[in-house]
Order: sequence, then C-alpha cells, then structure tokens
Amino acid sequence: MWFKNLSLYRLPKNWAVEAEQLAEQLARRTLQACAATDPRSLGWQPPGPDGSLLYTAERQLLLALGAEEKLLPTSVVKRFAADKVKAIEENEGRRVGRRELREIIEETTLTLLPRAFVRQRTTYGWIDAVNGWLVVDCASPAKADEFLELLHKSVEGLPAKLLKVMLSPSAAMTAWVAAGEAPPGFTLDQDLELRSPEKAIVRYAHHPLEGEEIGRHIAGGKVVTRLAMTWNDRISFILDDNLQLKRLSFLDLLKEEAEGQGDNEDERFAIDFTLMTGEVARLLDDLLAALGGEAKSAA
Repeated sequence: MWFKNLSLYRLPKNWAVEAEQLAEQLARRTLQACAATDPRSLGWQPPGPDGSLLYTAERQLLLALGAEEKLLPTSVVKRFAADKVKAIEENEGRRVGRRELREIIEETTLTLLPRAFVRQRTTYGWIDAVNGWLVVDCASPAKADEFLELLHKSVEGLPAKLLKVMLSPSAAMTAWVAAGEAPPGFTLDQDLELRSPEKAIVRYAHHPLEGEEIGRHIAGGKVVTRLAMTWNDRISFILDDNLQLKRLSFLDLLKEEAEGQGDNEDERFAIDFTLMTGEVARLLDDLLAALGGEAKSAA
C-alpha cells in the first residue's frame, strides 16, 4: 500500500475518532452496482485484505471509495439522437426545435445507459488521527473533492478542511530555485515548470537547475509552479502550486526495509501501510516547516 499522489486536508491533532463507529457510518454508504439507468455509483468498499470497510493500524486508518461509471460516449448518443431527429423530420414533415432536441438526447441517453460498459475505479484515503491528516491518493482535484464530499455525507461532523500554509508554495519554490538551495531535509531535483503572469509556460525535464537560463526566467517574472524534490533520500515527489504532492516514489532504501518481512499477504500489507504512513507523516511535518507552518483560520 504505497500512495502515488497526495491531496492534503487537515484534521485536529489527536482527533478522538472511534474506528468502530466510523466503520458503522461508512457501512451506510457502501458501493452498490449501477442501476440500469444510473450513469455512476459511489460508495465505500474494503481497502485492505481483511475485508473490513476501515483498515486500522495504531490510529492510522485506511478507507477506499469505489466507483462504477457507465461508459457512454457523447458521440454515440448524438448519432442515435440524430437518427431519431431525421426520422421525425421525414415522417412528420417538420423541423425539430431546440427544446425537443434536448428531450430526444435525454431519452436517448436513458435508452442507451443499460447497454453501456461499466468501468470501476478506487480512490484511497488515509486518516492520521495522531498527527491530524486526511490524505487522498489522487492527482485530480475533482477526485479529491468527490472523496471528501462523500466522506462528509457519511461521517457526521467530520472536521476536515483544506490545508493552508503561511508561504505560497509557488513563492517558496521560486525562492528555493533562485537561491539554488532547498529547505532542510530536501534536495531539488531536475524537473521544473515555470509560468509567467501571461500564462506562458516553460518546462524542464532531467535538466540541471543551476544554469543562467532558469535565473533569467525568474528575473523576468516567471514563477515556479511545479518542482521535483527528494526528502531525506527516501521519498521523491513533484510539489505543485496547489500544494499537491504528485508522482511519489518511495526510494529503494525505504522499500528495502519492508522486503522480506511478513509471512503472508495480510502481514505484508500491514508492514507496507505502517511504513508508508510513518514516513509520509514525517515528510509532511518537514514540508509544513519549509512553507512557514500552517496558516490558522480566523475565528
């Protein structure tokens, strides 16, 4: 169980959550198969090998949002709707208006949905009740919002909020690159994206960051919006201007600690999850410090 992308939300530290009660609340919204005319279905499903809706290990909680989505391309709907429009115009000798066309498209969609293929996907979330984190493993803000929305509906009074920091991630990354110096515990890697106020974008991949060319871009007003970094030679990632961590890679030194441990699937899953959560929690503490600490919301 190794997360690839981190969307970050804050919870109160040492949040007094009862795992058994939380699992009962999740059980009210489990994943159900799509009905014939439903375009999608969302619900909670077991995240680990033990089959429970909430996987727990020393106040570290893992949950999984399952989704079923009907694959019905717009082009297919339009083609069937166009055939129906043509038949009406030929048989009744009249043109189909805009309102009737919308109704035909809606009817066609409902007719085709039962025949559509179903795609399944899973989005994982991790609750660190000790350090006060809710982390969603997804690269898309829309997927993170989807996860958080259903979690709010499932868990009454969930105190999760979007993480806010004192320093803008873009301003901090720009300062690090301009100075050629990473914050304590981090190194700057060789992937970089800069953007101008006019939205012009310059990207570098596997490129040294010490050259004069990058300095000229920054002096000309461009700011860093994506930056590759490595934390303590253990986890590499891309930090972006929305405070998302993407393309996490747990380096060999870290994974070697988990190899060869555990006699079965359940034990290996527990070891991986415990190691991953412990390392990422420390990474997030150091990243918060590098960004000036957490910005407290006004009362």
